[in-house]
Amino acid sequence: MLDFTGKTALVTGASRGLGQAVAVALGSAGAKVVALARTKGGLEQTDDLIRQAGGQAPTLMQVDLHELPPLAHISNALLDRFGGLDILVGAAGYLGQLMPVGQSDFKVVERAMTINYAANMMLIQSLDSLLRQSQHGRAVFATCRAGVEAKPFWGSYGASKAALNMAVQCYAEEIKGSQVKVNLYDPGPLPTELRKAAMPGEDRSLLPPLEPVAKDLLHLCHASCETNGMLHHYGEAGTGHGGL
Repeated sequence: MLDFTGKTALVTGASRGLGQAVAVALGSAGAKVVALARTKGGLEQTDDLIRQAGGQAPTLMQVDLHELPPLAHISNALLDRFGGLDILVGAAGYLGQLMPVGQSDFKVVERAMTINYAANMMLIQSLDSLLRQSQHGRAVFATCRAGVEAKPFWGSYGASKAALNMAVQCYAEEIKGSQVKVNLYDPGPLPTELRKAAMPGEDRSLLPPLEPVAKDLLHLCHASCETNGMLHHYGEAGTGHGGL
């Protein structure tokens, strides 16, 4: 099992789904977890799960990623409380509506672009200096197939993920030569609420459980990870393989 003792990790979307599973996995592996999400009840559940897994009590941050200004001040809070940051995992996601591009509701499009793309850009901007100060700064952003492959009715969500992919890859080029490594991670189909909304008739029992996927992603958070700017799929994170 990977050891994250002494590391401070910020995980977005930590109240449910992949974000919650990653927060619990990091906490059980010794990390000091900062769990960020919009839902108070979900964050409290994450707190309980991390403690039950043997981890120390996480720091809970109730933040709506659609509201960008508070994200600019996260670095100050982390610096004051923990002295820095070692790991950033951007796992929050917003599906919006699956509709023809020509019929899309602009408010829904704007929210998807803000949560899936702009909020992560703001986090990178705010936390870049802390990651660079860490001995092994690591950042991982969850993406999906819709960001690289056009699908009918997925225009808003796919465009937001495509924007995220490009921003992360550009950031990876900018930090070459530093100790920081940033990567993209596509977990594939998971039994999450977002997936349920997108595929309401799907048999969820056929989907892989969240826990092994979260543990696979953790390889990209570890000091031993040497890949940078790569897209990893489930099962690849610990192998060093991936692509753009």
